[in-house]
Amino acid sequence: MLRASKCVELMTGQGLGPFIGVPCSLLKPLINRVIEDPRAEYIAASNEGEAVAIAAGAWLAGRKPVVMFQNSGLGNAVNPLTSLHAVFRIPLLMIVTWRGEPGRPDEPQHRLMGEITPALLDCLRIPHALFPDQEDQLEERLEEALRTMDASGLSYALILQKGVVEKSDPTDTPKEENTGTSSRRKFPAAPGPDTAAGLLRREAIAAAVEAAGSRALLVATTGGTARELFELRDRPGNMYVVGSMGCASSLALGVALYAKHRPIVVLDGDGAALMRLEAMVSIGHYAPPNLIHIVLDNGVYDSTGGQRTLSGSVDFCGLALACGYRTAASVAGAKGLAGFLEAAIVGDGPHFIHAHIRPGAEPGLGRPTLAPPEVARRFRAEILGNESKSK
Repeated sequence: MLRASKCVELMTGQGLGPFIGVPCSLLKPLINRVIEDPRAEYIAASNEGEAVAIAAGAWLAGRKPVVMFQNSGLGNAVNPLTSLHAVFRIPLLMIVTWRGEPGRPDEPQHRLMGEITPALLDCLRIPHALFPDQEDQLEERLEEALRTMDASGLSYALILQKGVVEKSDPTDTPKEENTGTSSRRKFPAAPGPDTAAGLLRREAIAAAVEAAGSRALLVATTGGTARELFELRDRPGNMYVVGSMGCASSLALGVALYAKHRPIVVLDGDGAALMRLEAMVSIGHYAPPNLIHIVLDNGVYDSTGGQRTLSGSVDFCGLALACGYRTAASVAGAKGLAGFLEAAIVGDGPHFIHAHIRPGAEPGLGRPTLAPPEVARRFRAEILGNESKSK
């Protein structure tokens, strides 16, 4: 097992940086260490395609960028990898985690991508190798990657398996992630969450479930949101969007357009919403009156170790209104959330609720015990069954 501090030391020693990341639980030790290290520069990207595009600009400016993301994000990165980096021969070192690696138990949403990760990199014509678990091997692998990139002008991927880099304590992450003295530029820290104010996510979800009522269909984004909704109140009218981060609101839009007889409430997260902001544009444009979009904003990627999102820099309500939502409100307590949601359920939307919550989740939070296909089919049956009753 490698020490995260040594990994960062070896990479910065090779002149690599900035480090552009989209958090994954397997990357938590590396990202947290990059944030802590005064020699390293960390840029938080909201999705993998954005990270790859930022890296292209950094390379054009004379840097040797490193992009770090989960293998499920390869899909988001395909376009800039093929139409930007490959076309312009801009080399990029990627650290891609291997969720769903064959032979290692993992969540169902990672299974297919885990099986095809090496083949997908081959299809993209990106040379790749496993991220080694020994310090001397990592140094050699980095030198090999840099030689290959210099010679070809193409990108190179190091595939990071579970357990290769030591775990880090999330409390090691500093409050101000980009402070410290260095000869290199440090980027401004994202505004931190107010940990003393607001509800916990579980409390906010409980208030939303109660206010939404039994007729509302609930769509929950990946991570703790889906898991807490399952534990609080599992029912056929719930859709747990495990994986596919950022896509819950788009899925909810599709439901709302064709299940017009039911209110649709999507429980989104700030990191997920930032990853796919285009969803808000589409919701505003198509304007389904039965859609209520709730963003539970704790200012961090809670499921991957508490790295900060960029939500503190965003006026979500202003953005929603600019996109065409009929109403938007910012709330911080259970009464405010419930009151606005109750009004939204009976009024024409789409409606937007920005709910300020605190980071953190219940210890030992479980996962949905239903397989994703079962969740989808019973959700569909719930919609179609009630539609026939309403005719």
